[in-house]
Amino acid sequence: MNMTKKEFLYWTDKVAQEVQERVKKSKVLQKVVKEKGYIVYDEKTPSGKIHIGSARGWIIHDILAKSMRVAGLKAQFVLSSDDIDPMDEVPPELDRKKYEKFFGIPLRNIPSPVEGYDSYADYFFTQSTDKFEEFGIEAKLESTGERYIKGDFNPAIKTILDNVNKIQKIYKETYGKVTSEKLPFNPICEKCGKIGTTVATEWDAGREVVKYTCKPDLVKWAVGCGHQGEISPYNGSGKLPWKVEWAAKWPTVGVVAETAGKDHFTKGGSRTVAVAIACKVLKYPPPWPSTCEEIGPGYEFFLVGGKKMSTSKGLGVSFVEVAEMVPPELLRFLMVKTRPETTIDFTPEGNRIPFLYNDFNETEKVYFGLKKVDEKDTHNAKRVYELTVKEIPNQKPYRIPFDFAALLVQSLPKENRIERIIDMLKRIGHVKTFSDYERKILENTVNYADIWIERFAPANVKVRILDSIPSTIESRLTENQKMALKELGRFLEDGRTDKEIWDKIKNISENLSIRNEEIFEAAYLVLIGKNFGPRLVPFVQSLERNFVSDRFKLER
Repeated sequence: MNMTKKEFLYWTDKVAQEVQERVKKSKVLQKVVKEKGYIVYDEKTPSGKIHIGSARGWIIHDILAKSMRVAGLKAQFVLSSDDIDPMDEVPPELDRKKYEKFFGIPLRNIPSPVEGYDSYADYFFTQSTDKFEEFGIEAKLESTGERYIKGDFNPAIKTILDNVNKIQKIYKETYGKVTSEKLPFNPICEKCGKIGTTVATEWDAGREVVKYTCKPDLVKWAVGCGHQGEISPYNGSGKLPWKVEWAAKWPTVGVVAETAGKDHFTKGGSRTVAVAIACKVLKYPPPWPSTCEEIGPGYEFFLVGGKKMSTSKGLGVSFVEVAEMVPPELLRFLMVKTRPETTIDFTPEGNRIPFLYNDFNETEKVYFGLKKVDEKDTHNAKRVYELTVKEIPNQKPYRIPFDFAALLVQSLPKENRIERIIDMLKRIGHVKTFSDYERKILENTVNYADIWIERFAPANVKVRILDSIPSTIESRLTENQKMALKELGRFLEDGRTDKEIWDKIKNISENLSIRNEEIFEAAYLVLIGKNFGPRLVPFVQSLERNFVSDRFKLER
């Protein structure tokens, strides 16, 4: 089947084209784009350690903006901290008693748990965004609270309060009911500073003020002070409720593309309400992938060991913690190559990390023409690679196989370990030269191999070299196995390449009428006391040459 070049477009490039076509058909979007460019948007409430699932959205939006720029569009990814949201829970790592008094108060108005940050919100948001450079995420960072304070939301707030009946109708059509007294605005109580306990009950359109009550029993997680007052809804005196605020952000910021997790896109969910408000009240075309007719699909979850995560409850693994287990570049690669409609269920335990390293290396080979696949897969692999790496090298750099690195960290002392590894790689013929860039890659791989061996590796790849050969081990060897080991030991007295060792094992096997597996078993027994182990040739190459030679010659 012949395919046109257009059919080879990676999904992010298709989205870039689709968004551009949307803009061409909308005078509203044309005006927005002319003033602000193509804004790809995302947001996060920094109520605690931000989980790795949020990173999927960040990377999706980052690569969408990058693909738009490749298409010649002036695009940027904007990530906002929803720091005006109220505290409604305390993460388990913090002292609950210390923070209970802040329940209901905007996160931006709560002291940071750690000195050096502007607020509680700033601390948790910055924890993640400080990692963006490592992940190759290019984002303009902003504060939702600051936008309220600067008055950016004022026009949307007025339109929404002037059209309360329309908002209530949307809620009734979606949920079959409305709240009789509640207006879609939450003031910050002038007496106690809480936003999670206030209810706006009346909008005076002429004076442009709302009447409100700070209710003691409005929510289970915070107690209002009972104050009643009236206040202008503008310039940071409060905020819109989440679903309404989502719709208000799109024209306020000028958003043309924003997706979210599939839970927001369920029928009757927050996206349904936001899209309806954007279309029917704010008269703004909802961002991709939504239209006024269809809300479109959200992206699937990023699970860790099959579990979805929660930020404020401290469930799952945080974005920062996962970045300490797996190189950020590989996590980015995993998210770039996995289409949004596919769930990512990642676990650092077992062999998943080595497989991910190998997958990235194979993709890099395709990019540099060192591995041949069909035309469509070549195109996709190249786009995945381009959207993954921060800077594309001129040629494929040498990357030590992760399983080999895992062997080396177990067999070499930490002192001067990188120099030892480089010398060994040159000696056994893996490389002839080693650039500074390749050295950084090696250092990174060895560092994460250390972490993997210590925390996540299965038992069968963890090795402890025997100090000597116990008599019980030697007695288990057949005469042919002993002869094979001794001949291999003599052969290894000189430095050998991987291929030379493999060829020698095959030669010994034929001459002694012994299976390769029997030679492997004998080698494992005298080295680690088990009849199985990691791949033999890389394992042998990871050890000091004279030691291996003497051990195989059965010199205890």
